[in-house]
Amino acid sequence: MRKRILTMFAAMIAAFALMGAPAASADPAGTAGEFTAEAIASGLTADEAADLQGRVDDVLGGIPGGTQVSATEIRYDGLDVTVDPLLSGSDFSAAAIKCDSGWFCIDVRGTRFEFYTCKLWSLSSWSGGSAFNNNQSKGTVAKAYDEDKSTVWQHKAKGSGTVNVASWEYFRPC
Repeated sequence: MRKRILTMFAAMIAAFALMGAPAASADPAGTAGEFTAEAIASGLTADEAADLQGRVDDVLGGIPGGTQVSATEIRYDGLDVTVDPLLSGSDFSAAAIKCDSGWFCIDVRGTRFEFYTCKLWSLSSWSGGSAFNNNQSKGTVAKAYDEDKSTVWQHKAKGSGTVNVASWEYFRPC
């Protein structure tokens, strides 16, 4: 059922894009109302749409430089983020996650981060248990760092699992 709802939600987002919805800017305030309306049109209540936009705004505030491209998606140079409209920020699933070859993917409180560019990313407000899939080239080591940039976690590709991301302030997928 959840997959069906997500599929319907994605189809409605695509329909809005084909109807000539204006492009998003890096400033989420300029388009937040349009994306909230898009979320409501897809079947979310006004409260659910507001919660969704708040979660998108949290990501944009925590990792500068992104552009909101739909009600649920944010694009960066080297990172794609998808906020699940059906999960609250406290939900956690240890289920294995799919991840494209060459990428490092992690679900943090209902938000999927898909890293594909090798650089040091500054994170904000990550917490709790998170499912990950390190699907990069075999032997590539992903590392997380604390506020002093000391290594607090590392994982050698390929593999998946769960990790507590509470101490992560920076992340380098390669």
